[in-house]
Amino acid sequence: MNAHLILGIDIGLTGAMAILDTEKRLIDVFDMPCLGDGPASRRTINGPLLAELVFKSHATRGFVESVGPRPGEGAVGAFAFGRSRGVVEGVLAIACIPVTWLASPTWKRIVGIPPGKDGAKDLARSKAIAIWPGEAARFARVRDHGRAEACLIGVAGLLREGRP
Repeated sequence: MNAHLILGIDIGLTGAMAILDTEKRLIDVFDMPCLGDGPASRRTINGPLLAELVFKSHATRGFVESVGPRPGEGAVGAFAFGRSRGVVEGVLAIACIPVTWLASPTWKRIVGIPPGKDGAKDLARSKAIAIWPGEAARFARVRDHGRAEACLIGVAGLLREGRP
């Protein structure tokens, strides 16, 4: 396989990281590596575990969901989300992987997921299964929405850059 590898990353504790080639073939997908080692034993993204996955991917490009504070979110939740973004951004920088940040409405529009939250997670799983039917088991569980979204973020990034 001579195509470059890219990462699609859904930031967050329920997120994931997908490895795709530029032909949109799914190479692998991993749940975000988290440990309950944060303040008050809260779950946090583990930087060394994430770095290991990123370096082993041999990716040359990354597409990452751009996140920010959400309406009604408390200070602790907003800080935790910001910390997650910082860990992901730092690991990708150390790996010298150029990143394109895609806002949630942007990548969802590109892959055909309508705006709004109702059913979006199941629709992401359904879209991922339709694109990669041979990998359907990777998206079978309700909690696999992060995997589906990471894969779709990668596809959206490639489509945005003009790859059919």
